Parts: sequence; C-alpha cells; structure tokens
Amino acid sequence: MNIKKFFELYDQILRQGHRMEIARELRDEDDLFMLLLYSDMLGIPNPAFFYTLELYPHMLERFHEWHLRMGMDKSPVTGFRCC
Repeated sequence: MNIKKFFELYDQILRQGHRMEIARELRDEDDLFMLLLYSDMLGIPNPAFFYTLELYPHMLERFHEWHLRMGMDKSPVTGFRCC
C-alpha cells in the first residue's frame, strides 16, 4: 500500500461519523457567503460591495436555491428575477 492510498483511507475513516456535520457546516458557510454577497441588494450595508460585484454573475445560478433555502418564496431583490 502506497502512502497516498493510506492517507485516503485514513481521511475516510476520520470523516465516516461526521459526514452530515461537515455537509451542514459547508452549507452554513455557503449561506453566510451568499448573504454577504447580496446584502447590499437586500438593504443591509455592505462595505465590500464594490469588491463583490464581479462575483454576481458566477453566483447567480445558486441564488435561487439559496433564497428558497432561506424560506423566501420569491426573489427578495426587486428587479432581480430568478424564479
């Protein structure tokens, strides 16, 4: 067994009991990032608004899933249709 396969096996053993927790944490981090990205459109001041503008086209596809997961039936941003 080479060292790479050993580390892959070791990583799988460590993650075995925590897969759901890891997925939940990653989803929570993603939700926070989306909130920060679109906060200015939602009426929350964002001091980094200028720097996040270039991320909008890349994150637009995931915006619909995000606002549904946050419990918003329709897009909360006026003039920004996704549904």
